[in-house]
Amino acid sequence: MTKWNFKLKNSPKKLGEKIDSSLNTVNGLVFHLNRDKNESINFKIRKRILYPWYLFFLNSLVVNGKLSKTKIENESNVEISFKQHFLWIAVILADMILGLSLLIVTVSGKDNNVYTYLIGTLILAIGVILWIRTQRKYEQNIQEYKTLISQVLGVH
Repeated sequence: MTKWNFKLKNSPKKLGEKIDSSLNTVNGLVFHLNRDKNESINFKIRKRILYPWYLFFLNSLVVNGKLSKTKIENESNVEISFKQHFLWIAVILADMILGLSLLIVTVSGKDNNVYTYLIGTLILAIGVILWIRTQRKYEQNIQEYKTLISQVLGVH
């Protein structure tokens, strides 16, 4: 999880309205905005994943943000965190667990089949490659969201 914090010269309410009006109309984004009792605003942004193969092409981050008042009048504290979409984590973990379990079965002697060893190694290698690829794409996706949020909020 990566965090991004900054302050803006505007009230959380106005910033929330700005985000809501800009991102609520964007097709393909799932956007939720909640107002707290403490006059802070929480929001969540992610790309809609309709089909499994979208994971490979779309930005698969979940952005959680919080707009809160500061002690200075008409100033807001913006806290944004980026985390990987749950579906990616589930796919990679399932792949690695399946590959490791096949290798453990082969090494433990319960199945001395060469094909089981090869399939286990292949599945584990695919899991490792997916993990490396998602880590590289993670940084690119964070920059995309930072650019989008900067444009919407007017961050320089």
